[in-house]
Amino acid sequence: MAADMTSGKDEKRFSKQLLGKTVVSKTGKRFGEVGDIVFETRSGELIHLVLSNPTAYTEKLDLERSREGDLLIPFSAVIAMGDFMVIAEEDII
Repeated sequence: MAADMTSGKDEKRFSKQLLGKTVVSKTGKRFGEVGDIVFETRSGELIHLVLSNPTAYTEKLDLERSREGDLLIPFSAVIAMGDFMVIAEEDII
């Protein structure tokens, strides 16, 4: 059981590490940074990345927005996480 508790802590730390990461497409277009993560509280499923500091290119796209007007990227479009959050641009436009 201790292993389960440790992995839960690792996951929380990992999600915090995503904040501030630069979001780019597979072709290298910069979208902005991860400002927040929207998730389903019951299942823990990740739903959206909330963009902070969106680029001029991103502002021109017809992306979904939060009630506050923040740009949202569906988490399903994320294809890699490392130094950058890499998204499949064709999945969001």
